[in-house]
Amino acid sequence: MKGSPRSDRIRGRIREVIASHLTRNIQDPRLHLVTVTGVELSRDMRIATVFFTTASGPDAQADALKGFESAKGFLKRNAAKDLGLRYMPDLRFRHDDSFDYGARMEKMLKEVLTDDQREDDHGESDDAPEPS
Repeated sequence: MKGSPRSDRIRGRIREVIASHLTRNIQDPRLHLVTVTGVELSRDMRIATVFFTTASGPDAQADALKGFESAKGFLKRNAAKDLGLRYMPDLRFRHDDSFDYGARMEKMLKEVLTDDQREDDHGESDDAPEPS
C-alpha cells in the first residue's frame, strides 16, 4: 500500500536508524547477521512493523525475534531521539519471508528447466533418425 510522502520518508528513516543502531550499538549476539529489510507504518503512524532477515535458518529467526524484543526499548528510545518525532511509533518485529519465497520460486524454476532440458535431450535421441 502506498503511503503519503511523509509516511514513506518516516518509514525509510526508521529503517535506516534501526539498522544503524543494530550495527553500532547493539551487542546482542542474537542480532548479529540480521538485516533490516523494510518498515511498514500503520495508517495512524502508531505502529511500525520492522521486517528483517537472518543469514541462518529458522532457529536464528526465533533468536533474532527474542533479541529484538529485548532491545525494543533501547531501539525505540534512540530512534525517537534520532528522528525527532513528537510521537515514536511502537516497534514490532517480523521476519521477512519474501526473500525465502523468492529463493524457493527460483529453485522450483531451475528444477523445471533442468527437467525440460532432460526431456528434450531424451526426446532428441529417441526420435532422431538413424544415419544411413
